[in-house]
Amino acid sequence: MLDFGLTGKKAVVCASSKGLGLACADALAQTGVNLVMCARGADTLEAAAEELRGKTGVDIKTVACDITTEEGRAAVLEAAGHVDILVNNAGGPPPGDFRDWTRDDWIKAIDANMLTAVDLIKGVIDPMIENKFGRIVNITSGSVKSPIPTLGLSNGARAGLTGFVGGLARQVARHNVTINGLLPGPFDTDRIAANINFLANQSDQTPEAVRAAMEERNPSGRIGAVEEFGFACAYICSAKSGFLVGQNILLDGGNFNSNG
Repeated sequence: MLDFGLTGKKAVVCASSKGLGLACADALAQTGVNLVMCARGADTLEAAAEELRGKTGVDIKTVACDITTEEGRAAVLEAAGHVDILVNNAGGPPPGDFRDWTRDDWIKAIDANMLTAVDLIKGVIDPMIENKFGRIVNITSGSVKSPIPTLGLSNGARAGLTGFVGGLARQVARHNVTINGLLPGPFDTDRIAANINFLANQSDQTPEAVRAAMEERNPSGRIGAVEEFGFACAYICSAKSGFLVGQNILLDGGNFNSNG
């Protein structure tokens, strides 16, 4: 049986009541990791946590909060205590045309998709260094490697986070603390459904037609299953992944045409 070496470790998984965050929480729980899960919707969050408790038997705390606020981050870190694993995740900003975005729109995007992760990293990294173990995974976007024209706010904010952690990751790796990015392409989540609806409205097509075209364009011929994403996250967090440093791993079914 494959042992990820994580039994009894503690992870904070942000925005984990559904979608990719929940998939990561699920996979980590299956490796024996105790969790602190957070999301804005208390009922959905607790229902997700209860399902994982019954499925895996690990200890799970829930914190209903907005992780993009200072108060939300403080509540999560207080509930967690010592953190071995941090999975940064937050909903992306809406699609649109940059001509319509105000400075406040940009600040909101940067706060949610760059500075929130930086602040959480700041809160956990020194104890990780002292403990000689830490795994930080930033869920960003395939747009970090291949920008998506309609998602300019996301492109900008997530690229900023990627640049920051690229330097930090190489400063802390000698302490067995790793920081990596996990970049989703099209996965079957509420987010992709919203993007499909936006594109359908822009092109006078049905959402079903837009989805079918998206699947056809992908070399895999499909949209990804969230469980595939969760397993990748669990590997990056494993005790056996300490030589994986400062990388941005793209899971997109081969959409991005590149050798690396």
